[in-house]
Amino acid sequence: MGEFSGQVIGLFSRAVAEQGGVISGDNPATYNANDPIRLWIIQVVIIIAMTQFLSLIFSRIRQPRVIAEVIGGVLLGPTVMGRIPGFRNSIFPDASLPLLNLTATIGLVLFLFLVGLEIDTRLLKRNIIASASVSIAGLVIPLGMGAALGVGVYREFINPAVNFGYFLLFTAVAVGITAFPVLCRILTELKLLDTEVGLVTLSAGIGNDVIGWVLLALTVALVNASSGLTALWVLLASAGYVIFLLYPVKWAFHWLVRRTGSLEQGSPTPLMMTVTIMVVLISAFFTDVIGVHAIFGGFLAGLIIPHENGFAISIVEKIEDLVSILFLPLYFILSGLRTNLGLLNEGKDWGYIILICTVAFASKFIACGAAAFANGYKWREAGAIGSLMSCKGLVELIVLNIGLQAGILDTRTFSMFVVHAIVLTFITTPLVLAFYPTKYHVHHTRTGQTSVGDEAALPRLKHHEDGARKTKFAMILDKIESLPAAMTLSQLLYSSATVTGRLAPHDEKITDEKASDSQSEIADGGSAIRIEVLRLMELTNRTSAVLRSTEASSLIHNDPVVTVYRTFGQLNSLNVTSKLSVVNYHEFPEAVAKHVSDTQSELAIIPWPRGITSVVDDDSQGQQTRIQNPFDGIFHKTASQDQTSSVVYSEFIRHVFARSPSDVALFVDRGDCTMPSGTKNHHLFLAFFGGPDDRLALNFLVQLCENTSTTATVVRISKVDSDVGGVEVPKSPGAASAPNTVHATIGAADTIYGQHSTQTRLASDTADNLLWSKYTSSTAVEDALTRITFKTETSATPLHRVTNLVREEAAISLARSGRTLIALVGRSRRLAVESLQAELKALTTEASSAITSSVPKTLGDVGAALVATNVNASLLIMQAAPTP
Repeated sequence: MGEFSGQVIGLFSRAVAEQGGVISGDNPATYNANDPIRLWIIQVVIIIAMTQFLSLIFSRIRQPRVIAEVIGGVLLGPTVMGRIPGFRNSIFPDASLPLLNLTATIGLVLFLFLVGLEIDTRLLKRNIIASASVSIAGLVIPLGMGAALGVGVYREFINPAVNFGYFLLFTAVAVGITAFPVLCRILTELKLLDTEVGLVTLSAGIGNDVIGWVLLALTVALVNASSGLTALWVLLASAGYVIFLLYPVKWAFHWLVRRTGSLEQGSPTPLMMTVTIMVVLISAFFTDVIGVHAIFGGFLAGLIIPHENGFAISIVEKIEDLVSILFLPLYFILSGLRTNLGLLNEGKDWGYIILICTVAFASKFIACGAAAFANGYKWREAGAIGSLMSCKGLVELIVLNIGLQAGILDTRTFSMFVVHAIVLTFITTPLVLAFYPTKYHVHHTRTGQTSVGDEAALPRLKHHEDGARKTKFAMILDKIESLPAAMTLSQLLYSSATVTGRLAPHDEKITDEKASDSQSEIADGGSAIRIEVLRLMELTNRTSAVLRSTEASSLIHNDPVVTVYRTFGQLNSLNVTSKLSVVNYHEFPEAVAKHVSDTQSELAIIPWPRGITSVVDDDSQGQQTRIQNPFDGIFHKTASQDQTSSVVYSEFIRHVFARSPSDVALFVDRGDCTMPSGTKNHHLFLAFFGGPDDRLALNFLVQLCENTSTTATVVRISKVDSDVGGVEVPKSPGAASAPNTVHATIGAADTIYGQHSTQTRLASDTADNLLWSKYTSSTAVEDALTRITFKTETSATPLHRVTNLVREEAAISLARSGRTLIALVGRSRRLAVESLQAELKALTTEASSAITSSVPKTLGDVGAALVATNVNASLLIMQAAPTP
């Protein structure tokens, strides 16, 4: 009985020890075949951390992510960290590699599915002759040179047991293939997708990539086949499966996509997502069991996905992050673990590495560059095309791993080819920048027109004289939250007195030509309001962002932001033309400046997104209500709100102010969305201090008052020396050292006050007086002026007086029409009459406001004063274009 009890107690003790984990002294880093998840998680965390750290470094020098992934694998492999005693056996023991390899293979199948999605055969129709010649030249010559190179490598390094013909075929494919996924990302990063060079390279890359995969599949089939007859059956089965997948299966898939409504919605339903994943896995299973490789099945599955209405992009968005962040780094880290640069310890080894790099690059560069040059491209364009086509990257490493697994390569030759892939991928971007700098870019349009020039060197637009009526506006939309503000201001632009016609809007891609001026004319001889919408989308490293960039011309028709605004424009007789730009976020200001220049817009409008609210007490009812106050989370320092996105957005606005070649208006809409039904009355207010920005604001206010439902109050404020109201105003500090200076702060570039000479001050004062006299005594725009009240006031503390006036006008406007007052404010960060910084500081102290330094830099002193005192009014901050 005692022995039985001891056995029972021992059994339960072992069970408790197994369940206790580290509490019972278990080492989680020890591989356990029955519970491999713990070590797998440790491996994955190390791999992701290493990849992310290196990608941050290499992204600074504009290198693709694959460089970080491969080098991270080399660092974790036997070359570097593998030399640490016990590191390999503890973190990456041989027993754990099959599970890691299985996970990586699943990720690779999904990645090749995304690669297939990126290949849009519609691109082949563009520049078909040049693309075909570049693609053929980039295959035939490199394949021949690769086979010749394989002869020497085989004799020096390869075991004679490896079939000589198979090895030559493999090296030919390794040299001849182009990394299409990395190619897309480099073209997108360098803003070449809409250029002639980008279009030809993409089209040629598609043909090159597809043929390369076919040849690689042939190589693997031959290696895996036990006899020539078996290889023939494998090839026939592969060809039959391709036909079966690309025709009946593709037809059935497209029918199901339409049947479920996924194509109409532009997003897959759960059923379609399930079907898609099943197709990918079954396709990978079939290609693997017939002796090719599972990744070819994933690639073929990607070719049958429809691209219409953004359906392919929606598919990519659902799986790309998991693939790129988790699965794909595992595969390339495994490549690094198989790479041992320590074996390359002879001069002969490095001599062959240099030879491999030279042959692989020269064969591609010379062949593709010569073909492009023969088709009429200039030497710079031909050089860029040759450099891009020589890129290796992801696809090359996949080929090398297949060769290693098939026994064609040994560890030494595998390491040699990995070094060659890293080198050729690394030099692609610098070579393209050297051959084809931005100023030589030739942009392609859908109508066949081209534009040449440096986007950074934009022409200065024609300076519009004071009082000139603006008819062409650039509306900048980057998110759906911007629509309420954009619609509110656009409705003010409509004037029933001058606009009697309506034109149907149309869409364009970012480089499309602007519509002719005749389209802007209306029946009675007047000019209709024309709004050139620029829809900004951020370009990231995601595959979906790359697809958006390549399919921008079709996405613009279905973009919800543009569609809603376009419908609004139709209902309000506004001629709306939409364009789409997919660029990196830090390039948004350049995209805006280029759009303004291309469309010759007279005023660029930036709506500040709605959505941030604050709670206030209703004195009359004793209840709390919520009003729009975007400044709480944007400009004020609070502990409970995230400041990051708002600060970044304010930096974007300041960059636009600094770089735009035309007038700019920032509209911050604080209006309540629950207005009385049927009311369209708006009341405007302008405190006129003087200077070009205030003159622009006054001219624009008069134009807005052409709308019969709009009224306004304009107060000209003059500063006097004597104190009023007992407020002591400190002396203003000295002005900046130079006029029109752009001061680069840590946050962003900022236009600041300029030092004025007597001549410039007198000229500005004269312009102010002439404009004021024109509107207070002229009858040129009598109908609009009847709805404007002009006043003049003097004050020693003008900012205090302005905030009081705006607060009074806001209360009156809200009581009469139920609408929030719109205060027009000249930004006056450039060529201001005088600085009001000292009074702003005093006002901020009095109001106990914790506004940051971004407020006056973004809105100017007057706008910052209204923010500091939390006046319940929408703001229209205006800055005049720089004069010639």
